[in-house]
Amino acid sequence: MPDPRDRPLAALSPVETIDPDRPEAEPEAGIALCLSGGGYRAMVFHVGVLWRLNEAGYLPRLARVSSVSGGSITAGLLGLKWARLDFDQMGVGRGFGAEVVAPIRDLAGRTIDAGAIIGGILLPGGSVSDKVQAAYQKHLFGDATLQALPDRPRFVINATNVQSGALWRFSKPYMADYRVGRVTRPTLPLATAVAASSAFPPVLSPVDIELKPGDWEPVTPGGGVDLHGEPYTTEIVLSDGGVYDNLGLETAWKRYDTILVSDAGGKMQPEPEPERDWVRHILRILDIIDNQVRSLRKRQVIEAFRRNERKGAYWGIRTDIRDYGLADPLACPFDRTTELAKLPTRLARMEPVIQERLINWGYAVGDAALRTHVDPGLRRPAGFPYAAAGV
Repeated sequence: MPDPRDRPLAALSPVETIDPDRPEAEPEAGIALCLSGGGYRAMVFHVGVLWRLNEAGYLPRLARVSSVSGGSITAGLLGLKWARLDFDQMGVGRGFGAEVVAPIRDLAGRTIDAGAIIGGILLPGGSVSDKVQAAYQKHLFGDATLQALPDRPRFVINATNVQSGALWRFSKPYMADYRVGRVTRPTLPLATAVAASSAFPPVLSPVDIELKPGDWEPVTPGGGVDLHGEPYTTEIVLSDGGVYDNLGLETAWKRYDTILVSDAGGKMQPEPEPERDWVRHILRILDIIDNQVRSLRKRQVIEAFRRNERKGAYWGIRTDIRDYGLADPLACPFDRTTELAKLPTRLARMEPVIQERLINWGYAVGDAALRTHVDPGLRRPAGFPYAAAGV
């Protein structure tokens, strides 16, 4: 059954407002972690972030983990392995290295996007997205479904519904689109949910999910669910969650009062001589639109922290660690971390030393943000997870 604390389906709308005259509508006390998209770059960077959160005893304190795209690969595995993390009395998961770090690093040593594209186009028996799902299933998730995720923290894996233009969220209690409706206790494979969340357009998108009208909760007439009917309820067409919200904010921001945002997203590069043929020109224009939307979300988050509208912290793969003003951050030269931020957004093999540098960077910048904005009493770590690699 859905969590009784969950609000009605209409409350999942991105235009929901908080009424100051209704205290029950205020965000509730709790910590939500948002893991952005960004392919393997994000997947591995977030491992470093989780490593530091685990050392600090923060993982059991999380109420929600909201993820997008590459972040959903890491979050999905964390959720699947949650019961095997073996938390001690300090809240440190002693199984984190074996259950989360090792499988993610193994996957990061494999290229799955190129093979999926070739296989999906040239070979019979499935689409590109089917091949990606199969790789996730083989290397990370097996036959696990969304029901294998823990009850707490709530893991929310976000995708974009191409039909409705709204966010599609996968979780253990339900999967939903506020314009279409809600499917309770979904038994969808976890690999499928992660593949939908990480289906970067145009090559890995879309992911198609077939459902039956009877899978859905009944909808009250006039309840504000305007697309509850076929084909919206039977042939779901999904794309990368980053198309809608690359920070994974939507499913956390309105619910909890403390938000931790880990951003490993890419950045559009300048193009001194943009192409003028209509195909490449429109792709460039779409990149500009996407970049502006992402930048706006980031600015709004940081400004909300500054105004004390939310507690928490933002850190990014493009952050200069000196900006936190700590006297003793881990050594992260900006030119070195900028190199890591420029890694392509792909599901392509990553050299072991690059993996280690990315993990170290996520660990270090997450530590700096936590000690500056969330927990000033947190002790400085002794060093990087992979001391020889640095950043």
